[in-house]
Amino acid sequence: MRKIKYKKGRKVQPTFLDYTGIHKTVETAMQLFVYNNEELIECKELTVAELNDNIDLNKVNWLNIHGLNDVNFIKSVGDYLMVDNFMLGDILNTTKRTKLDEYHDVLFFNIKSLLPVENSDNIAVEQISFLLKNGILVSFQEKRSDFFKHLRERIRTHSGIVREKKADYLLYLLLDAIMENFYITIENEEDRVEELINLSKTSSSPATLEQIEKHRDNFNFLKRSIIPLRDSLYSIKSMKDDNVFNSIEKENYSFFDRLHQKSLELLEQIEYDSTTLDSASNFYFSMQNHKMNEVMKTLTVVSVFFMPLTFIVGVYGMNFDNMPELHWKYGYFIILGFMFVLLLGMIIYFKKRKWY
Repeated sequence: MRKIKYKKGRKVQPTFLDYTGIHKTVETAMQLFVYNNEELIECKELTVAELNDNIDLNKVNWLNIHGLNDVNFIKSVGDYLMVDNFMLGDILNTTKRTKLDEYHDVLFFNIKSLLPVENSDNIAVEQISFLLKNGILVSFQEKRSDFFKHLRERIRTHSGIVREKKADYLLYLLLDAIMENFYITIENEEDRVEELINLSKTSSSPATLEQIEKHRDNFNFLKRSIIPLRDSLYSIKSMKDDNVFNSIEKENYSFFDRLHQKSLELLEQIEYDSTTLDSASNFYFSMQNHKMNEVMKTLTVVSVFFMPLTFIVGVYGMNFDNMPELHWKYGYFIILGFMFVLLLGMIIYFKKRKWY
């Protein structure tokens, strides 16, 4: 899992733009959807110079950019939209936490998209950013992915009300699609936790404890990713009556309220799953303690069996002259038989008391 160092992230100066992510080889490309209730125009592999000829401010315009490695391309898009450099810096700096801001009629939103890595306990992280201005919504992805494939199909087939709404509603749908990835990730973690609980009941291997701690870190990472998202969505929810976010229509605030409720549900689920994971830890340590107790019990029983025998051997090993048993013809066999009967009697007595 790629760690996001929120506090110790690489500092990017507003006047210097540099992509800090790991997808350095992804080619930057841009596609455009221009639509309203009656018409749809789709442009693939669009250049910045072609934006003026294709964007229609009387319709909804969705620019989707894959790959952030070409900084000059991102800078050109920012210049076209007249976006300040500090917003472009936040788009390119993937160490930033989730953030919501509105400055000079531009609504900026960035979010971490998380998905489980196949056949691994790791979580894949991608930062996705959005700029909303004058009916133009720009989404920035670090690499090509299928996060929004179903939304493109809904736009193409005129499914639902997406073609009837404006760009702020499209932003809601995109954020909702990303939040669905959180549910997928949490569900995958829950499956692994269930396996660990069953494993912890039967295995005392240190590898089991390592897996438990690994998934505990995953839950902590999920929580750290969702909390700033919850706070950002709450900012929209709490300021809907103040007209602070001019890019969002008043009738669409309820949709962002739904996202806020989803973020609360996600956090509650993570808290519950973290508690469940503690059960796996408790089972593991209980198994360790039980195993150690069984070993100590066995050693104690064996020691008790030999204590009286050791005492008898010690008495007759002193070699005093006035010990008549030493001069008996069958003394050795009598004492040996007595020791055997004593040992057998102790075994039967311990067995009846269920001490072993």
